[in-house]
Parts: sequence; C-alpha cells; structure tokens
Amino acid sequence: MLSRGTATLRAPADGGWALGAFATYNLEQVQAVVRAGERTGAPVLLLAGSSHFRHAGRLLATVALAAAADAGAEVGVHLDHCRDLAELRWCAELGYSSLMYDGAHDPYEDNVAATAEAVRIAHDHGAWLEGELGALAGDEDVSTGARSAAMTSPEQAADFVGRTGVDALAVAVGNVHGFSPDARLDLDRLRAIRAAVPVPLVLHGASGLPAEQIRSAVGSGVAKINVNAELRRAHLEAVAEALPAALPGSDAVAVWRAGRDAVEERVVAAIRSFGPR
Repeated sequence: MLSRGTATLRAPADGGWALGAFATYNLEQVQAVVRAGERTGAPVLLLAGSSHFRHAGRLLATVALAAAADAGAEVGVHLDHCRDLAELRWCAELGYSSLMYDGAHDPYEDNVAATAEAVRIAHDHGAWLEGELGALAGDEDVSTGARSAAMTSPEQAADFVGRTGVDALAVAVGNVHGFSPDARLDLDRLRAIRAAVPVPLVLHGASGLPAEQIRSAVGSGVAKINVNAELRRAHLEAVAEALPAALPGSDAVAVWRAGRDAVEERVVAAIRSFGPR
C-alpha cells in the first residue's frame, strides 16, 4: 500500500533504525524494491526522480505509484534531489508520498526561500518534504570516486530547519554520491547536527560505507538512508553474468529477471542491516 504522512519517517526516528530509500530506474528495479519490502515486512521508499526521469521519463512516476498501491507492504514514492519547483509540484499533485528539494548548491538564502516554498507545496498535498544543507559531491547516477566537499554546519542547520519547516534534513558529513574508498563519516558533526535540529536526518551516499559507519550514523540520528550505487552495480553484474547464456535464444526476460533478482537481494540485505529490528 502507498504510505502517506510522516509516520513512516517518525517510526525509525523514534525506534532507532533507518528507513531505506532505494533508487529505481526501470520497472524491474521498482519490482525488486517492492518485493524486498514484502519479504522483510519493512516499509521502503521507491526513489523515482528527478535524475531517474532522464532515463525512464515521467512514466516512471506512474509505474512506481501503481506498484506502491498494489504492494503487500508499506511503500512510499519519493522524489529525490529535485531542483525544479514545477517538477516538485507535478509529483505532489500526482500523489507522491514524499519529496526532496535540493537547493544545497545554491546560495544559502536562495536555498531557504525555495525549500520553504517546496515545504508549502508538499504539505498542501499531504506529503512530507526533505531539504538538503551542505552540498554532496559526486554524481547521483554514475559512480566516479568523488571526494567529500562542503559539510553541514550544525548552527546553520538549526536556522535552516527553523525557517523552512522541513520534515527531514539531508546532511553532508563526509558522505558522497557513489562509491568512494576514502569516504568516512564525521560522526561528531552528525551528532552535533542532530542535537541542533528537531527533525530526522537523512544520509545520502551510503553505498560502500563500512557497516559500522552506517550503524553509528543510525545511532547518531539518521532515520532515512538512500541507496543507489550498490543497486546499480548489483544489477549490472547480474546482467553481465546472465547475458552470454541469454544471447543465443534472445532471452531478454532472463536478463531482466537476473537484474531484478540481484537488486531485490541487495535491498533485502540493506533492510536487514539498518532497518527495523
């Protein structure tokens, strides 16, 4: 069923675990995330957009919402890293359960103003809104070994949350998009941010981080974790392995199934790592 409201976000914040938000680019990946939620009984978020629309178009939004509505588990549909208020409004009107406005690369006052407007749009449509403060390095869709850049200031985070009214805050504390062998979280900074703001924190760029770092982040106030790069890698490795046997008979379904099953297993592993106990 499609989850609505902030209860899905507040439950992990109160329970000491993290809600998994999993990137999807096609039908098979949407199915994989939903199946993982059904297998584990844990709530999940389907990340459908903004950059994902460059591949699948906005039809991906319709697919994700339909899959969530039919799911035998609690499934939310989340707009990730949106930098266009018109797109954000479109997704809100379509029925997304949560939205992210990413103004972290803009001047601070511009980020505050645009995020506050995004909050108003989201709340008018019964969705919750995630903002971002501290620009994360790296590409959301291609892993390039990025290095951490500007980090979130606890003092500025308190001002940002107070002035925008966001329901969750994505922070930069050493995390980057994609795999990075040098990525390490500044847990002291993370705990200082959590003490300064009254909303749950979000960790992007979790792929490749050591398990103990993830566990420590959850214990320091992170209530939502985005997973993308490791799902893409699992999908591609499974497709590469299945392709030689599938090519003689043009068995495309076998390749699609292999990719879907690999993503499902990786999502299940992530849920069991940081999800509900």
